[in-house]
Amino acid sequence: TSAPRRSTSGTATPRPGCPRTSAPASWTAAPAAGRPYAYLEGPAGSVLQDTLSLTNPGTRPLTVRLDGRGAPVSFAARTVTVPARTRADVPFAVTVPADAPPGEHRGTVRATAAGRDVRVDLRLRVSGPRLAALTVEDVHVDTATGTLRYTLVNRGTTVLAPRLAVRAEGVLGTVLDRPGRPLPLTLRPGQRTTRTEAWPDPPSLDSVTVRLTATAEGAAPATARAEAAFTSGPAVAGAAGPLLAAAAGGVHAARRRARSRTQRATAGAHT
Repeated sequence: TSAPRRSTSGTATPRPGCPRTSAPASWTAAPAAGRPYAYLEGPAGSVLQDTLSLTNPGTRPLTVRLDGRGAPVSFAARTVTVPARTRADVPFAVTVPADAPPGEHRGTVRATAAGRDVRVDLRLRVSGPRLAALTVEDVHVDTATGTLRYTLVNRGTTVLAPRLAVRAEGVLGTVLDRPGRPLPLTLRPGQRTTRTEAWPDPPSLDSVTVRLTATAEGAAPATARAEAAFTSGPAVAGAAGPLLAAAAGGVHAARRRARSRTQRATAGAHT
């Protein structure tokens, strides 16, 4: 960014009857060219530039401090001294984060001088396609406590508010069924988070398949699963483990045979 530019054109004049010593309180800060707010548009990762006009209608120099809020703003100078009856045009730049999602974003450029603040609205539009994509990964079941651990990953370009549904099938049927519910978090593009899900009353003796389904607005449902064998203790594990494994294998084999029969029947119906 270049250095501040000073100009006497377009300078405001003190109102008649106002004491000359009160002039610093009437200084102004606004986007250049008389715009009501600063508007910038560009893709993620770009650097966008604009200009802030500082006007000092008073009879003494005015020192103004500048900073940005809600957006990564950099100035040609953080502190600018504006001579009396002069306007200084201060270039500034906004660096759009590489992971910024497309859409509208807000920020503020703040100017501070003579004991008061002036805030200029900054509106940033990040261009690019909007893609909502969510995955659930690394599902693990702690059989000692029944705790489920999993990782959610935002693989799109929009901020997501995920929901989670949990279902577990044992040898004899469903042992856990929690419908989808909102999670107390939001995920920025590229962000991942590892969370746990309590299962206070897991089975004492069962072979289960746990399925976690994560959803978010605009994103396709994402499902991941984990297998786990629950036993009530080492002694039971040693005695019942083979029986449990055999029973689970029988159930899974029966399910495969049922699917195979269904597929053959469907194929026959189309011939």
